[in-house]
Amino acid sequence: MTVSRLSDGEIAGMSDDERRELIRRLQVPVERVLPRPEVVRVHRRVRLTLMVGGCLALIPWMVYLGLTLPAEYHAQNWSLAWIGYDIVLVLSMAATAYLGWRRRVLLILPALATGVLLLVDAWFDIVTAEASDVWWSAGTAIVGEIPLAALQISGAIMLFRFLILAHPLRDPTVSVWRTPLPF
Repeated sequence: MTVSRLSDGEIAGMSDDERRELIRRLQVPVERVLPRPEVVRVHRRVRLTLMVGGCLALIPWMVYLGLTLPAEYHAQNWSLAWIGYDIVLVLSMAATAYLGWRRRVLLILPALATGVLLLVDAWFDIVTAEASDVWWSAGTAIVGEIPLAALQISGAIMLFRFLILAHPLRDPTVSVWRTPLPF
């Protein structure tokens, strides 16, 4: 078997399609890195069933709660609930900061989680505030939590989009937002 090597000049002279074909031929076979197709199908089916079932079950539940929940309720363990939530938020922020500092792709997950946690925090701060505190809660949400959440979520989306665009086997004719899963 004769092995020929491509020079940097030959690679530079290749078209995008020729480069993609070369990368496709050199990459690890999909069957060596992906789970077995039957495992993927079962997991996908279970997840989709749970999400669709959850959506369908939550609609009547929300109607029921809207009709039956009291306007006011004395909650137990109020401080424990909020401190626990803030601990999760701090851990998520710390993971985002650490992975960002280390320049790791995994940053996408805690950044997105941090953004969502900040939005939820702002929502509950506002809707559970007493009348005298609503303006304070809304102000901190508008000035702090919502912009930081937008920054975290948009950053995670930008990084995710970049990873799709930078993938050497990406089909340039398919929108980033329509790129299918590889399995």
